[in-house]
Amino acid sequence: MVGLAGLSADSVRAAARSPEPDRGTPVGPSSRRRRLREAALSAGMLAPAVVVYTVMTIVPVVVALYLSLTDWNGFSSAAFVGLDNYARLFDDPDTTRAGVVTVIVAFFGSVGMLGLGLVYALQLKERNWANSFFRTLAYYPHVISSLILGFLWSAILGTNGAINNTLADLGIGPVGFLFDENLAVITLVGVIVWAGFGFNVVLFVAGLQTVPRELVEAAQIDGASRRQINRRIVIPMIAPVVTVAMVLNLVGLIKVYDIVVSLTDGGPAGATETIAYVILTKSFAGTDVGFATAQAVALMVASAALSVVVTALRNRQDRAATG
Repeated sequence: MVGLAGLSADSVRAAARSPEPDRGTPVGPSSRRRRLREAALSAGMLAPAVVVYTVMTIVPVVVALYLSLTDWNGFSSAAFVGLDNYARLFDDPDTTRAGVVTVIVAFFGSVGMLGLGLVYALQLKERNWANSFFRTLAYYPHVISSLILGFLWSAILGTNGAINNTLADLGIGPVGFLFDENLAVITLVGVIVWAGFGFNVVLFVAGLQTVPRELVEAAQIDGASRRQINRRIVIPMIAPVVTVAMVLNLVGLIKVYDIVVSLTDGGPAGATETIAYVILTKSFAGTDVGFATAQAVALMVASAALSVVVTALRNRQDRAATG
């Protein structure tokens, strides 16, 4: 026993004197070659995606930034004018008016789609065949082209549309859904909400499926009403989904164009012209490519800034809620 104890002590002292090799860091030429092969393999797998992203995104953005600083009609050589096009954004009446219309459409359209989508989803969160049918019914307009939807509602709400023809048969004058300046904007927002709220329903229903049933049942046992459960438990738990839906709605509505063309064509008297509509039908069509590109860049920056602001506010609220 004594010999074994002495042997163990000697072994411990020898181990303490000898430095332990770093097992986490490979050494030797074979290890370096292996690391190089892994790096080359990773670079080779990433290269196609990087090339596609560069060609499809980075290069067009850089070219757009350059063209926005020029006076170019699309045919002759471009003349560099610096920030003149961006200063012109605030002086151009069409752009200013379209900016106001875009803000109205984006704000009220987003609020409408969020509110209607959330109410609809809360009614259809249970899994059964009837709810599945109504979810599909709500989402169906989203899969149809916005151009087709615009022409459809134009045939319904136009001066000689189905509704005004019916009103005329009843001896009632036509309602200016599309030819009254104020009512046309309301009509545009309403059609946009009807066409897009189904996408929000899908997002919210997916989020509602993640709410633990135990929490809802515990609240019901405590005597909470359905409205209290939705306000205090369900909606706060799907707040990240609401944020995603809000960002997608705002970004999509800031650049809305196709449904404007088919529903009102910017009328009456430019009352429903959005920024995207002005860029494509006036600036580019008028061969004012430099100014049109500046408008597009400003729209892109506004979309990105809005997304960042909404996400930051949501994160700040989450941090405040968690203490």
